[in-house]
Amino acid sequence: MKTLVYSIHGFDKPFIEKLGQGKHDLMFTEQPLNENTAHLAKGFEAVAIFTSDKANAEVLDVLSNNGVKFIALRSVGYDHVDLAKAKQLNIKVANVPAYSPYAIAEHSVALLMALNRKIILAQELMKQNDFRLDKLVGFDLHTKTIGVVGTGKIGSAFVSIMHGFGCKILAYDIEQDSDLIEQCKVQYTSLETLCKNSDVISVNCPLNEATKYMFNKTTFSQMKNGVVFINTARGGIVNTQDLLDALDQGIVSSAGLDVYEYEKPIFFYDHSNTQIDDDRFEKMRSHPNVWITGHQGFLTHEALEGIATTTIRNIDEWSINGKSINDIN
Repeated sequence: MKTLVYSIHGFDKPFIEKLGQGKHDLMFTEQPLNENTAHLAKGFEAVAIFTSDKANAEVLDVLSNNGVKFIALRSVGYDHVDLAKAKQLNIKVANVPAYSPYAIAEHSVALLMALNRKIILAQELMKQNDFRLDKLVGFDLHTKTIGVVGTGKIGSAFVSIMHGFGCKILAYDIEQDSDLIEQCKVQYTSLETLCKNSDVISVNCPLNEATKYMFNKTTFSQMKNGVVFINTARGGIVNTQDLLDALDQGIVSSAGLDVYEYEKPIFFYDHSNTQIDDDRFEKMRSHPNVWITGHQGFLTHEALEGIATTTIRNIDEWSINGKSINDIN
């Protein structure tokens, strides 16, 4: 099937090429899908898009007019797609419901450990021949209370790791996982109770209408002073300005972020020769107690292979049956 793969990068192209070889007529573009590039899909039956792409109503109208009938998402999340509009246009959309939850869970732990034990600061001081320890004091994770918001596949993997550290786990989710309760002694509670009692809070839930700005001025005000805040889920779950205020007030002692509310024009691209025109992002990344990675939590060989495998399988199934097992609309 003739498929245009938008937002292709050096890290994922080899996996998609290998798995799609001999099956489909794949064309690649580094361009992101948006209002200015949707016309490139003219003559293609399907497009494969990344989390940084935009498939709003305007874009979907153009895709439909150009003959696109299927959108294969290279992600779990689908907050960048107007599913109602896609259904109206009879464009099927399929996602990658699971690949490697361990990749993102382990990245969450990496951010937490780097912040707590001042790993990056220690490296910077060492390069300056400064081996004093005064600025490098952290805390034991053992016996600390970890608040986990969202206990799906990624959140569950994170819970298991933190349980191994000997932490007490509080969780907030619309559905409780009985296995986590039994095996990791997880206590499900309200979001307010989780905020009030957690030493570390990790965000692992999807972005939707219910979770948009879940973390805002009110929820930050409910937290312990000095909480460590980790977000590897979606930037829009957190109100950026409210997080900055919580950092300045000392409510949040440090933040590890793999996502950012307004990341789409920034992440995944080289801006080394251009100015990033985003004051909030500049304030966030220049804050001494904030570490930001550019949405790389998923970036392991296992995860990339899993994403490519499911993406190609979704295209296989749609080309044969007109539907995929992972259709979401």
